[in-house]
Amino acid sequence: MPITKGAKKAVRNADKKRVFNIRRTRKAQAATKDVEKLVAAKDFAGAEKQLAAAYKAIDKAAKMNTITKNTASRRKSRLAASIKRAKAAK
Repeated sequence: MPITKGAKKAVRNADKKRVFNIRRTRKAQAATKDVEKLVAAKDFAGAEKQLAAAYKAIDKAAKMNTITKNTASRRKSRLAASIKRAKAAK
């Protein structure tokens, strides 16, 4: 448990940031899942439309250091590749 005044404040701030970080992470994961579902359903037009929303959520999480920039880049790359692969297999 925190003892000093500064340590107590740090715990309060960490709790606030945790809520925002969880929210950003979940938005990015949900957007990614939406794209994956559309690709599985072979709705490529919808998947490409949803891809923009997924990029936005992933970029926002990276901008706020919720996920690292390399992780964001990898996730975006894999999403785009999955759409491209599914289109080619069609």
